[in-house]
Amino acid sequence: MGLFTIFSKDKKENLDKGLQKTKTSVFSKISKAIIGKSKVDDEVLDNLEEILVTSDVGVETTLKIIERIEKRVAKDKYVGTSELNLILKEEIAELLQENNVKDSVDFSLPERDFPYVIMEVGVNGIGKTTTIAKLAYLFKKTGKSDLVGAADTFRAAAVDQLVIWSERVGVPIINQGMGADPASVAFDTLKSAVAKNIDVVIIDTAGRLHNKINLMNELSKIKMVMKKIIPDAPQEILLILDASTGQNAIEQAKQFTASTEVNAIALTKLDGTAKGGVVIGISDQLKIPVKYIGIGEKMQDLQVFNRIEFVDSLFTNN
Repeated sequence: MGLFTIFSKDKKENLDKGLQKTKTSVFSKISKAIIGKSKVDDEVLDNLEEILVTSDVGVETTLKIIERIEKRVAKDKYVGTSELNLILKEEIAELLQENNVKDSVDFSLPERDFPYVIMEVGVNGIGKTTTIAKLAYLFKKTGKSDLVGAADTFRAAAVDQLVIWSERVGVPIINQGMGADPASVAFDTLKSAVAKNIDVVIIDTAGRLHNKINLMNELSKIKMVMKKIIPDAPQEILLILDASTGQNAIEQAKQFTASTEVNAIALTKLDGTAKGGVVIGISDQLKIPVKYIGIGEKMQDLQVFNRIEFVDSLFTNN
């Protein structure tokens, strides 16, 4: 079916709806940029560069995209402005593929003899708690057994909220209350998971302590303690980022990836922002897979990120 294949109708509709603010912003700007132009020339490319930067794709990634389009225009000699959206889709999708962004289609996990452990990290206020709940719910829907560990014991609200969410989605939780040792919570969670043959463990962690060094030391301690139960845990250190913060999300990502071994990213709140282009910039600049995207408040509005689906939706005007 070609590069842009046909996906689940419901999933595509949800994705289109979730990206609507970004799509509207991008298309209105592109439409203005090509008024009176039949051919993609230097002026159109300059305008496109500005559009991508202001859509929070990021300067570095934008320059790569423009360079790729310039080469294509030079090769094809004549590229009409009507082809610009298709060219954008193809070049961005290929750029993400070259950066080893893995495509997934569902909430599947590798087969293991021990629980698959996801440790969530990120600052407060980005949707970390609700992302944990959605992940637990969606893994449960696929037939996986879940267990959540409330290891963000720095804030009472974090523990209370996670307990409420775990009850709503029907997933058990290990909770020792505010002020408990986070590493102890993680240890007990994994110990219980192994004893009960749980498939997926999701560990919440603090988004803020008294200073950055304390926070990173705590995350290291949690990882070290978990390895006493499951030597290769955590399999996934999932960094949660708020897409609506645009380039600030990239800066947060750089700080966390410099201090802990993040190997997957979830971007929340894409439905509430016109800065959806940040997904492209983060994928390109950090070389860390964007694994999940949040496009709404419903449980099913957390989707597995697929670069083809995402780029197809972003640059297809409904």
